[in-house]
Amino acid sequence: MARVLIVGGFLAVVFWVFSIVDCAVQPATRHRGVRKGAWVAIVVLIPVIGGILWFSIGRRRKDDSDTRPYAPDDDAEFLRGINRKEQDARIRELEEELAKLDEDGDHPDPRS
Repeated sequence: MARVLIVGGFLAVVFWVFSIVDCAVQPATRHRGVRKGAWVAIVVLIPVIGGILWFSIGRRRKDDSDTRPYAPDDDAEFLRGINRKEQDARIRELEEELAKLDEDGDHPDPRS
């Protein structure tokens, strides 16, 4: 029984130190919720539970910010690649086609 407590205590200390080091060396952009200093304080002051909190909710994974889905109009590279004049001309063409269809009355029955 004593050996289990000693090994468990040793593992808790190793996890605690690893959590402190991991939290301290991560850039501030990889911390969620509160600031980096607050996370370090949480991990130091609440040994095992602070480390569990850090790894479960505080630490942002690298792929969290890299693969976040966003709308095309939020992507600067996409916006640079758009030729605005061509897009406006295509929209005008489509609007004209829709207007002709409205005039002709050739609307397909949406229920069929």
